[in-house]
Amino acid sequence: MLARLTTPEREAVALVARGLSNDEIADRMVISPGTAKSHVNRAMTELHARDRAQLVVLAYESGLVARCGG
Repeated sequence: MLARLTTPEREAVALVARGLSNDEIADRMVISPGTAKSHVNRAMTELHARDRAQLVVLAYESGLVARCGG
C-alpha cells in the first residue's frame, strides 16, 4: 500500500506516526513547513486516510514504523 507513495511522502508518514507536527517534520526533513504539509496531505489522499490518526495506523500496520515496548 505504501509503495504508491514517494520517498518523501513515506518519510513524512513515518514522522507523523512518531507524533511530529508539520513544522517538526519540516525541520527533520530540511524542507519548508508548506512542503511538509503537502507531503502529508498527498499521502493521506493516496492512502485514502481520513485523518492523521489513520495515517499512524497505516504506518504501523504496514511496518513502516515499529511499535515500541511490549
